[in-house]
Amino acid sequence: MSAKPSLEFHPLTTARWRDLERLFGERGACGGCWCMWWRLKRSVWEKQRGAGNRRALKKLVDSGTAPGVLAYANGQPVAWCSVAPREDYPVLENSRVLKRVDAEPVWSVVCLFVARPWRRKGITAELLRAAAHYAAQHGATIIEGYPVEPKKGVMPDAFAYTGLPSAFLKAGFQEVARRSPTRPIMRRFLRRAQPRKTATA
Repeated sequence: MSAKPSLEFHPLTTARWRDLERLFGERGACGGCWCMWWRLKRSVWEKQRGAGNRRALKKLVDSGTAPGVLAYANGQPVAWCSVAPREDYPVLENSRVLKRVDAEPVWSVVCLFVARPWRRKGITAELLRAAAHYAAQHGATIIEGYPVEPKKGVMPDAFAYTGLPSAFLKAGFQEVARRSPTRPIMRRFLRRAQPRKTATA
């Protein structure tokens, strides 16, 4: 396996749903989340944890909304990034630590998932760049992320689902606020992007 795989990126559509299922596996990437953690009240998330969250995400995708970007290597799905307008994530909107920096409209990256065999190969930074391109295609001028700063330099993968600051820096983001020692808010300022084949299929 190449240390720097050649990647393609595509928004998650109904036609690519099976690829997301294959990537996430039976546990929905992490404990039955199915990337609904930031979209639902905690009580609702817990109640429908697992199959219910899967159905909720599938319903969102089937409605015509592409809630994120898939990365492919050799035609196989290897990574995922949840990216959408910030207001699509009610839990984020209610966060004290991650509350809005200002009144500017932003898109938010709230979850990153890389298949185990493909971790620590630089995929996350490339995925963040693809997410920024996708957001710009849809009119975004600012994209935000909320990575976790490891206290001792090392963090288990399961706790780094919002990414690490180092990956965001590599992808052109910069820190704009920090209300907690471990939770910076990072932004990348965008120009409206032109469509590209790998981002529209």
